[in-house]
Amino acid sequence: MPISVDPVPAIRLIIIGDEILSGRRQDKHFSSLVEMLSQRGMRLSAAEIISDDPVDITATLKRSFATSDIVFCCGGIGATPDDQTRQSAAIALDLPLVLHPDAAALIAERCADNERAGQGSADMSLPENQQRLQMGMFPDGAEIVPNPFNKIPGFYIKNHTFTPGFPVMAWPMMQWTLDERYKQWHHREPTVEHSFLVFAMPESRITPALEELELKWPGVKAFSLPSVGEAGDRPHIELGVKGDAQATVPALRFLRDEVLRLGGELSAI
Repeated sequence: MPISVDPVPAIRLIIIGDEILSGRRQDKHFSSLVEMLSQRGMRLSAAEIISDDPVDITATLKRSFATSDIVFCCGGIGATPDDQTRQSAAIALDLPLVLHPDAAALIAERCADNERAGQGSADMSLPENQQRLQMGMFPDGAEIVPNPFNKIPGFYIKNHTFTPGFPVMAWPMMQWTLDERYKQWHHREPTVEHSFLVFAMPESRITPALEELELKWPGVKAFSLPSVGEAGDRPHIELGVKGDAQATVPALRFLRDEVLRLGGELSAI
């Protein structure tokens, strides 16, 4: 009897922040996570950017928690009024926010580090340090995600990893999560991608061949990326296949043969 292998879960990214939607800051998480996943033989399934509005965050997380997906959520876990991710996650899960003891200890360590550097006090009874402890308030049952930059952790619950919006903090936390929580999914999908350029052919002419290809090789996805000829380039189509390493070879050959049969001009890339 063949051994059953669980499919790799879908991986998604949620970016939270009005500053991204307004254009005050440019998102850098998407491209970075795609690269991290690629290095581990994994891939991103979807990404979305939402506002700081707690109603939006709660609704998005409620839908997200209902899935079995692996989700990275960046932004909004600070302790200022526009940081509403921790609270919204708790509401979406119908759980109370509680001060995580490990987070409290790490925040106190950070305050002590600041005092040694001549920046503030290690006295945790001070109002500013009590405010900093709010960053350790997570939905009940959450686990901490270590933050090597300044020790103040993110949190993990129900396959969702929550990090700050700052790349210098978020990216090491994402990498740690991928390597410590999801190592079993590394390089589970040995996929490859091949493509070539086609000139002198409308996309509509090759579309039936793309559809036929996916029927012939179910484990292979065909793609078509047309270009109208920006920056002086000739108008062309980038055609390709991605999927199982073995199946892509005959699928690619089929696609190239169809292009030639239909009168297109080929160029490798």
